[in-house]
Amino acid sequence: MSTIRWRRLTALTSGIVPFLAVPFFTNCGAGLPGGKGLPGSCPADIADASAIMSANFGLEGELEGKVKAALAAGARLQGLAAEVEAEVATACGNLAADLGAEVPSAEDGPGKKAEAACKAASDAIASLKAKASGSLSVDVKPPQCSASMNAMADCAASCDAKLEPGSVEVQCEGGEISGACEGECSGSCTVEAGAQCEGSCGGKCQGECKGEVSGKCEGTCEGKCDGKDTKGECAGVCEGKCNGKADAACNGSCEGSCTAKCQMDAKSECGGTCSGTCSVEFKEPKCSGEVKPPEMSAECKANCDAEISAKLDCTPASVVVKLEGAADAEAASKLRAALEANLPALLKVTLGMKGRLDEVMGSVQASLEGASAAVKGGGGAALKVAGCFASSIEAQAKASASINVSVQASASASAEAGAG
Repeated sequence: MSTIRWRRLTALTSGIVPFLAVPFFTNCGAGLPGGKGLPGSCPADIADASAIMSANFGLEGELEGKVKAALAAGARLQGLAAEVEAEVATACGNLAADLGAEVPSAEDGPGKKAEAACKAASDAIASLKAKASGSLSVDVKPPQCSASMNAMADCAASCDAKLEPGSVEVQCEGGEISGACEGECSGSCTVEAGAQCEGSCGGKCQGECKGEVSGKCEGTCEGKCDGKDTKGECAGVCEGKCNGKADAACNGSCEGSCTAKCQMDAKSECGGTCSGTCSVEFKEPKCSGEVKPPEMSAECKANCDAEISAKLDCTPASVVVKLEGAADAEAASKLRAALEANLPALLKVTLGMKGRLDEVMGSVQASLEGASAAVKGGGGAALKVAGCFASSIEAQAKASASINVSVQASASASAEAGAG
């Protein structure tokens, strides 16, 4: 397992984490709602992390910080759950619509919108597969999600009073750092879609395609297809000019992700995102593994993990669908187009985010329970925040249930499509 250290040297900026500009111990005033159904005894809305971090709970120094961080983590989990459910519901809803199906109204409950949309999508996939018949196969290049190291450094400094802003050291474990590199890039360089590519294209390549790198040309091949001369459709390895989908070496315009290997010469500059090492400091570095802050409270770590998990930068999955021996060519074409267009959004959650979500849910629950136990028996101020914790723990349980239902719904639809 590799460990890469990164020190955040610039000052905190509100553009990265807007709420961090609020003074840490400012009193916004009591009387704000503590959450749905809770009387106004809680100093802050338990669904608003910024309000929590700027409120005054009336506790002694370190305990005040512990309570704020734990409640802020709970608030961030609520926001993360809503985002995950919305993403899954939208992706499955779009998939169902592209297949000609309607999504029924969802019943109230955690994750139910995602569940209803993905049930409709799964049923539509099964129906069109049966109509098209033939053999369906789905080749998937999984998404890769990276988290901002600067956001973690800034959050850690804002949350834990023992850490000095501008000098927080963050580590990247079990992954690699990527970002803008204004020097020499040693590793791989990914440029934006539609750019000129002289590397591996995970999309549509308009140019010379060398299939020996990995693979398959879903389009017209002028050259050799699976070793045979051809100037027509090719569903195998194309050695020549491939005007279609490819996951292979491309020397042309790539409408998808292009990953080129940067050479170790003196001018190996990367015009996109460099993954590996850079001769100068990365700008806006991201980590594809675990972003580890310095030693800080469990409550602050849960808070910051939840924050950066809501801002993951994920490269879309590459999806190539093949349906051989279809009895209904129109149905097969419709199914292929719908799956290739919508599966990447589902796989972002199913493959790219699931592990991180599991960790965040566990750490937020532990931090809320730990901080709640720490304030018991602390007098009037402790009684005052007891309602905050009761409401936050209830909301955390619902948020975790929503994430679990949404992830399962996404996985079910992906599996029905053959990409599970």
